[in-house]
Amino acid sequence: MLIALVVIVVGLVLFLITAYNGLVRLKIQCDNAWADIDVQLKRRYDLVPNLVETVKGYAGHERGTLEAVVAARNQAMTAQGPAAKGEAEGMLTGALRQLFALAEAYPQLRAVESFTQLQNTLNEIEDTLQNARRYYNAVVRDYNTKIEQFPSNLVAGMGNFKEREFFQVSTPAEREVPKVSFSSTGA
Repeated sequence: MLIALVVIVVGLVLFLITAYNGLVRLKIQCDNAWADIDVQLKRRYDLVPNLVETVKGYAGHERGTLEAVVAARNQAMTAQGPAAKGEAEGMLTGALRQLFALAEAYPQLRAVESFTQLQNTLNEIEDTLQNARRYYNAVVRDYNTKIEQFPSNLVAGMGNFKEREFFQVSTPAEREVPKVSFSSTGA
């Protein structure tokens, strides 16, 4: 009888240790995945002013589009948390789409090597960022699932583990085709 009680207590302690360590591992993976997204976003933010300056040299009279890109970049840089970052990133993506659509109207700009390099670098960053977002969301899904599942939810409650937000782009600008107007006003 005493041996059975000792086996049960040891089993329970081993379960608690395993469940707790699993939650800690997933929490650290979430933090690491978010840091990877943050690095790619920083690269993106650093690239945007160079793009704007290059376009400004050829299409400076398109002030509204250029200002929208800068404003969207500044808002994205100050957004906190996955939900706010996702919304701000969607707005920045929409503004960048308008910038590239604007560039289509200026063949001399498209021919500039520095603009092409900046555009290619941004595409590479976007691909890397998309992969980082996907990985982050997968880790958050695993973490949140573990927090909700029985019996690890008991350990999560005792250890004060909280659910994480997914990184979602939820702005309409992310899903729309950019609309660019080349009117003759303001040149």
